[in-house]
Amino acid sequence: MENKNYTTTILVEQTPQEVYSAINNPQAWWSAEIEGITDELNAEWNYHFADNHRTKLKTIELIPNEKVVWLVEENYFKNAKDQTEWVGNKIIFEISKHDDKTQLTFTQIGLVPSYDCYKNCEWAWTGFVQQSLQSLINTGVGQLEWFK
Repeated sequence: MENKNYTTTILVEQTPQEVYSAINNPQAWWSAEIEGITDELNAEWNYHFADNHRTKLKTIELIPNEKVVWLVEENYFKNAKDQTEWVGNKIIFEISKHDDKTQLTFTQIGLVPSYDCYKNCEWAWTGFVQQSLQSLINTGVGQLEWFK
């Protein structure tokens, strides 16, 4: 099996600026339980989902209307054998214009099929990006409850 990083892409009608703004508001599309500032360079912040997943992230790159990068500094999965699976991973959002549309490519560098969490993480990220984040971009409202 090829160790390929997880990636997914969406294409929207909105501008790169609108996409960039939505990405930088993960409380509206990923989890309302995010604590800390997410849209400032070098800011550290925390995500958690019930008692199943906790992670500490750092915003390490912000190029307005083009790119956002988060670094995973700490991670915990309730049922993972290796609690360091995400540690050191980079979560990258790349924004580009394609004719009259805007493309967003999401990649988690380091999230590979050999991870215990890969299938669940792939399913979750696909939903968060293709449903919740895309909804936030298109309508101004994320779908935080899409997975329940």
